[in-house]
Amino acid sequence: MTKVSGKFSSTTKKLMVVIVTVTGVSIGAFVASCTSSNNLNSVQPGEQGRIGNTTHLNGTTLGNADRGKIVFRSETFGNEGFWTDAAKLPQGITTARLTPVQALQLGLSVNVDALDSATQKAVGDELAAQGTNGPLLNSFDTTVKLLNANAIIGVVVRVNSSGVVDVAHGSKVGVSCVLCHGITDGSVASLPSGGSIGKEVDGPANHHLAVGKIFAAAANTRAFYPMAQLMGDDGTSIGRAPSEEGLNKDSTEAEFDAYFSNSNFYPVGMFDDTVDGNGNPMHITPFFRQDLAAPYGSAGELSKQDHFANTVYTVLLDPTNLLSPGGKAFLHKAAGAGGDKLAADYAEVLEATQMYPKGTPKGSSGGYPYVQVSRTGIPGTEDTLIGIRVDDQKLFDMNAYVFGLRSPKGVVTDAIAVGRGKALFASSTVGCTSCHNIDNSQPVQSRIIDMKIIFPGDNPAVLASRETPLSPIEDTPGNTFDDKMIVINASLRGHNRGAALPLLMDLARKPVFLHDNSVATLDELMDPVRGANAPHPFYLPQQSDRNDMVQFLKSLDDISN
Repeated sequence: MTKVSGKFSSTTKKLMVVIVTVTGVSIGAFVASCTSSNNLNSVQPGEQGRIGNTTHLNGTTLGNADRGKIVFRSETFGNEGFWTDAAKLPQGITTARLTPVQALQLGLSVNVDALDSATQKAVGDELAAQGTNGPLLNSFDTTVKLLNANAIIGVVVRVNSSGVVDVAHGSKVGVSCVLCHGITDGSVASLPSGGSIGKEVDGPANHHLAVGKIFAAAANTRAFYPMAQLMGDDGTSIGRAPSEEGLNKDSTEAEFDAYFSNSNFYPVGMFDDTVDGNGNPMHITPFFRQDLAAPYGSAGELSKQDHFANTVYTVLLDPTNLLSPGGKAFLHKAAGAGGDKLAADYAEVLEATQMYPKGTPKGSSGGYPYVQVSRTGIPGTEDTLIGIRVDDQKLFDMNAYVFGLRSPKGVVTDAIAVGRGKALFASSTVGCTSCHNIDNSQPVQSRIIDMKIIFPGDNPAVLASRETPLSPIEDTPGNTFDDKMIVINASLRGHNRGAALPLLMDLARKPVFLHDNSVATLDELMDPVRGANAPHPFYLPQQSDRNDMVQFLKSLDDISN
């Protein structure tokens, strides 16, 4: 392709109530007798795609894919302590009397196979007769029933002290990986810009998941403090919210709710996967064919899938681990005095909101951190980023499962245009293959694309220096593309600051492009009107060529070449 190249503002101050009128619901054929087969367009249980029975692949250990499926779908490693005792998500859901329709509007999906046959039939009959306007799907009691059946994908309800699953009587609620990296086939119902009801499909990104609004639904949203846009000592902040509107340890629950529920500040389909006090949510990525996807993280900060999964479990799904000795050591290494302040302020927030003193012994009432650790290590290293690691065997089992998950089949609406687009993609004049594969069954290039190549307009101001090999903490004002790389980037493992290459699959479902959602369509991505200094400034000047390239890109899956 020809190489050529803000902040959002809002006066929102109050929690946005998630009650939206449902229109245009597509009701699919309801299959009352559901089987236990695995996901549409993915391997069957026990299969590992092209990997076969290999136990190692490119230095990555693979366990058992059957067990890995269970880990991916339902393992929490104890994070239900954080989500229930610290963030108080089930309490917030109960106070709001959240209905199934409102849950679907948040992008949550329901696995119909988890429901008993009577509930399946009742839901199917109501949808057929009334769409989503019927009483069953607009009742909080039905939400409780779905939770107790562990039917809401990625929301995991544990047995209570009486040995039963019942959120109304003490069962704690945690989250698993599939919350962000799974959908359904929509065979029962599908909201156009929301969740769906059907058979679970593991691996595809949930582009409609309103992560920020889910955080805001918790009764104690301040528990997500390290993942918010925080104010610095100079009175400024970095993120999508106006700089002067950053939060601090004294901000109210309503102010935290307003930030997380504002889709301009925290867009739908995105998740802030850095605990750096910057407001930098990134678009959720797919989790199929992870054998082809290394390195992991949009900045390529981790070289192995199990290192990435361990970081998710030990940091992102229970951020109270940042107050462990290893968590504090990592924050100090990554952000110096700023990291020390973040930890100290977070401890004060938890003390104020949880009504127990910091350092309360783990296992006691209200004690944190909550995650179940299997071993310790050196903070700042890939395998134990904050000095702790969950069960290796479960991580290796999940490796096998997500390595073998097949991608959704590519969409072909004009085979001739796809052929022309493929020729353009492969052309040395256009240059796509200097970074991307023409054969999508092969691993992406593992190199990190330097910021000056992927974003020629990057002109960062140095905010703080760090010891080698860490790059300086720096930010280009007024642009969100480099926000993910300010603190957490591949320099953690001695590589350059930049962007990792994505899997080019399942693009027909993707509603926005680049990791910061800054480009609305594939056509716009390739349109030179964006300018020579824009992120990813590789263009096709002719509209007809862009049309063909869009057709080709939407056709790609893990066997397309």
